[in-house]
Amino acid sequence: MTRQIRLALRAYGVGGPGQHSLWKDPRVPKNASIDIDWYIAQAKAAEHAKFDALFIVDSQFIDATYPPHYLNRLEPLTLLSAVAVHTRHIGLVGTLSSTYNSPFNVARRFASLDHISRGRAGWNVVTSFDTGTSRNYGLDEHLDYATRYGRALEHVTVVRGLWDSYEDGAFPADVERDVFLDPAKLHPLDHVGEHFKVAGPLNLSRSPQGQPVIFQAGVSEEGRNLAAHVAEGIYAPNGPLESAREYYADIKRRTAALGRDPDHILVFLGAQPVVAGTDAEAHRLSREIFDADNDFPRKLAAFGRAFGAYDFSRHDLDAPFPDVAGHAERGGRTRGGEIVRRAREEGLTLRETVLAFTEYRPSPFTGDPRTVAGTIEDWFAAGAFDGLNLGFRTHEDLDRFVGDVVPLLRARGLFRTEYEADTLRGNLGLPVPANRWTAAEALR
Repeated sequence: MTRQIRLALRAYGVGGPGQHSLWKDPRVPKNASIDIDWYIAQAKAAEHAKFDALFIVDSQFIDATYPPHYLNRLEPLTLLSAVAVHTRHIGLVGTLSSTYNSPFNVARRFASLDHISRGRAGWNVVTSFDTGTSRNYGLDEHLDYATRYGRALEHVTVVRGLWDSYEDGAFPADVERDVFLDPAKLHPLDHVGEHFKVAGPLNLSRSPQGQPVIFQAGVSEEGRNLAAHVAEGIYAPNGPLESAREYYADIKRRTAALGRDPDHILVFLGAQPVVAGTDAEAHRLSREIFDADNDFPRKLAAFGRAFGAYDFSRHDLDAPFPDVAGHAERGGRTRGGEIVRRAREEGLTLRETVLAFTEYRPSPFTGDPRTVAGTIEDWFAAGAFDGLNLGFRTHEDLDRFVGDVVPLLRARGLFRTEYEADTLRGNLGLPVPANRWTAAEALR
């Protein structure tokens, strides 16, 4: 079968990062971020187009400078459980922090979503980017990188162990023999590790896809290593073609080095296409969108996220970039470190640094439908991604992509015309993980 592109939709309601003015658009409901009917409509449109998944991002810390969507939004698994009963095929991927959740609770919540959706759940594992989250959980400061990622690896290991608590066929429910449960197929976990001590078992059986699909997002060394160990899908940052190819190749190399099949880890590149009647019109629209959402005060406020929501407004804009490297160490270390390095090497002021890192860069997927489809094909063929994690400003933008670009991808044999399976794993071409207890017994 010819390799095909995977498509996911990420929904941001009234405006995520870089979309601070989106709530003013008359086409966007002012309560979109908390309106379950809005999410259901988005999911149904994506499912009608045969997208692989709906992706819900999350964070648990805000201040008044954060994007509008972040200020007032639904909890991901509650949201996706509602969407599940209004859809049949599209995958449902929710973000949950391994730093601020217990493995047993995470295992139970995602296994429940997997049953509610009949095998369409996915967990996007994050270690929490916002350092202020710690104060919402009784901690004075955010855990350091090494601790967060070590905890994340053990967390996923424990969760997967709990998902294997029951072997298939554990519930014969045989009335004549008066046997509801086969106790030989129920297994406690008895995990004792560096970060967690969990007895188990989980009080929920395996779903049709065996286990929810594990997704992960991260560009740091620790993030890439975590992905290589546990991820089956990755949400990769957008950027130029060469950096996308480098990231893709690096993840595949790390995965293979651990003895995993690199085809069983799918890289979804973040993309926000801008499609119009002509290339010129699309680029004009792209620039208008940027200008509406990126006035300097908003840029300055958003700039602090990589440094633990640091308030840069306290500094002289035309003085040298301040010494804030320590604030990035527990927050967005990769981006924060790059900002500090460049500012020092080039002798930039705070104003110059903000402008340098927030300058206008149109999406590579900007143009008329043929241009956008052609660029997607070129990047796919060049080894930049397995799929795209698509964001659209309005429902009309999603409809235009679905109506004008997706048919061109199909005509080139790059995207499905029908779903291949009823589960997220099946549609992504990922294997069903064998229950560890069943597999161990088969080796005896």
